[in-house]
Amino acid sequence: SKSERRRRMFFLRKGPKLPAWEDALLAGKDPKSLLKRGLRYVSLSLIMKGMTSAPDFLWGLPEVQKLNLSRNQLVVIPPSLGKLDRLVVLNLGGNCLKCLPKEIGLLRNLKVLFVNMNCLTEVPAELSLCRKLEVLSLSHNCISQLPSSFTDLTNLKKLNLSNNHFVQIPLCIFALRSLDFLHLGSNRLESIAESVQYLANLQIFIVENNNIRTLPRSLCFIMALELLNVDYNSIQTLPDDLYLLRRLPRIAWNPMDKGLHVFHNPLSRPLPELVEGGLDVLFNYLREKK
Repeated sequence: SKSERRRRMFFLRKGPKLPAWEDALLAGKDPKSLLKRGLRYVSLSLIMKGMTSAPDFLWGLPEVQKLNLSRNQLVVIPPSLGKLDRLVVLNLGGNCLKCLPKEIGLLRNLKVLFVNMNCLTEVPAELSLCRKLEVLSLSHNCISQLPSSFTDLTNLKKLNLSNNHFVQIPLCIFALRSLDFLHLGSNRLESIAESVQYLANLQIFIVENNNIRTLPRSLCFIMALELLNVDYNSIQTLPDDLYLLRRLPRIAWNPMDKGLHVFHNPLSRPLPELVEGGLDVLFNYLREKK
């Protein structure tokens, strides 16, 4: 109504002085005017606005379903985030966050969460309350472990933990049976547990640029694998049963091409020559060897 708009304008003029970036965002307008109403979602994008803290008007917009606060300079997200309980997609990537509020667990409709390229050292256990979560990116942080309650994220399909400080794959990950994408590249992994075989739906598994010395035999029983990237590790031998991964179409060079990525490892002879000959040559050798 006109009276409501006048009241909001009065508050914006007479209320506490807004930070320069927040004042520029609103420019005297009703915060609801920033919302975009699509066919399926109500969204709000505040990418690259130079924000150092989340604007207070956000928490008065409970109808928001897709919120993008990426590529700012946010240091903290307040507990008020829990008020936005209709959120389906939340992008906090490219900020300076050291932690997430435990109130993130109130976002029971959340399906997609990006917190990549921040300064996180841990993940709140309350995130496991977001049972609808399907996509989670925590890449490019300083995380070395996950809460055991992550086993509750049974709908999670895509998990990116690349460029962190993991020395081993957290055991809770092996309980995520819906995973079809798992990226653990550029960590400090030295091995892959035999329990990896429980990720039966995994199609893309990336562990490039770690310190892995051997691949477990159980990896060969994940029949859904279409991309296995173990480039830039310390692998000398390959498991004899690797030929069972029939969905790997080729020896692959480009990082996201489907196939087996096994270059830049100290493979013992005759494996380097076999790899150069292509996947069929390598698999025939392993089959006959067995």
